[in-house]
This record gives sequence, C-alpha cells and structure tokens, in this order.
Amino acid sequence: MMAKKNKVIDLFPGKNAIPNTNATSYSKLMEQFLEPFQNEFPKDFYREDIFGFAITAWNFGNMSKLMPKQEFEKIMVVAKKEAEYYPLLKKMIDQKTKNFKMYTNFITDFEIIEKKGEDVLTVVTQETEDYLSEMTNSFDDDFDDFDDFDFDDDDDYDDGDFEENYINRHGIVVKPLKPFADWVFNIYPEDRYPEFIESKIYLVNDEIDDLETWLKKKFDKFFMLELDAWNTNKKEWPQKRTYKMFKQWFQVELSTMIYDIEKEPVSKSQELF
Repeated sequence: MMAKKNKVIDLFPGKNAIPNTNATSYSKLMEQFLEPFQNEFPKDFYREDIFGFAITAWNFGNMSKLMPKQEFEKIMVVAKKEAEYYPLLKKMIDQKTKNFKMYTNFITDFEIIEKKGEDVLTVVTQETEDYLSEMTNSFDDDFDDFDDFDFDDDDDYDDGDFEENYINRHGIVVKPLKPFADWVFNIYPEDRYPEFIESKIYLVNDEIDDLETWLKKKFDKFFMLELDAWNTNKKEWPQKRTYKMFKQWFQVELSTMIYDIEKEPVSKSQELF
C-alpha cells in the first residue's frame, strides 16, 4: 500500500502515548516538534519521509549537546554537503536544542498504524547511554568519509588543518529579492533590469542562538549596507524600513560553519559592525 501524502499537522490524532522511563510521550513531542515546520517540507514527501527527517534532526540536536562544539560542527559540514534539504534540517536541529533540550531520549524507530479510521504515530526511544553504546560503530561508518574530505586536488588539508582553519564567526547570507531589484531598476532605468544581484556574506558573532530574534534587532544595518552598495544617496532609500519589509526584500540564511582554506591570511579593511 502506498504511503499517503498528508500535511504534517493532519498526521496526529492527539492521543498518542509511548511508555518510557520518565513517562513522557515522545509521540506527542514529535507532534509539537514538527508543527512549526508543517509547510516547509516538499509536497512530494511521504509521511514516512517527514518522520524520518524529523527523527534525524531530533537525534542530531541531542548529539550537539553531548559532543564538543567543533567536533559536532565537523559532522554538520558533512551533513551540509550530503543533505538535500540542509537548511530545513539545521532549523529543526536548532528548534530541538532550544525548545526540547530537556528531552534527552533518542528516537530509534517509529510506526504509523491506523486505529478506528485515524493514523496513530508511535515511536521507540532509547536513553542516551544505551543509544550511544549501540550506535558507536555505525556512527563511525556513517562519517568515515570525513577523514578523506578534501578541499582541492593538492591534498594540502588534513583533519588538523581543517580544524585549525575554523573561523569563530557565523555567516549571514543576504540575497536580494525582486522588490530590491525593482528599487534598483527604478533608480537606474537606463540600465538593464538587474535579474541577478549577488548575495553578500556578513561575518558576525558565532554565539547567535535564534537568528530571527537577533535579526529583528539588527536588520536595518544589513538593509542600509545593501542599499548603500547600489546608491549612496540616502534620500533615495526607502525611509520607513521595517523588519517585515526587510524579509520581503531579502532572503536571509545563517551559516554556522566558516572555514578559511587558503594559506594567505585574511585581510580586513574596515569594521562593518
């Protein structure tokens, strides 16, 4: 029987319970965990795909609290390279570490069964010690290719080099959208419509936990930098800039893994923040 393609929010009857050592219903937790992302999964995802993806994010979130920061970031480098929907995975990991950090059991399996015409989710969990003891060998196999991860054909960088070249900054990637391009074209109508405007990366403090909250306080700095790059006449800038407007004009992503793989030292001409 082919799996159904349903919205995430429709997959839960709200009466799930799975016994475990602290009497927490991890099935119910998965409902709460998935709810903010119900509209972010591709439409062709089956239910099984969605739950498998969510379980991966949940377990990664647990691992992030158990491992040294730089070691976990190495794993995320591989995930970023391999995972097709890495931005969503990263957002869900952040959600786990921020809002579900007190629930430390790992989820090892799930099943969707029909009861009285409703689909009911059950999950199987393991406590940290049991989970780690069983997954050590498979974990090493899954990320074994990291030892062979090369940045170029010269084999100049081994694991030690890679770790040393980690930069203690986060990267804010700002990509202009159509409203910004419209503004540029209105200022320079004699030029061709700017169909492509290059994204910029701004290096910021590496202790940002919640991008949305942080960005609401800092957005206008990025807004002004983007405007200034195209027109230094501030009188021609939009004057009532809001966070809502910023989100309409720009796509913003957060990169938490910045590595300098060049031998020449980084030069810095001026302070932007």
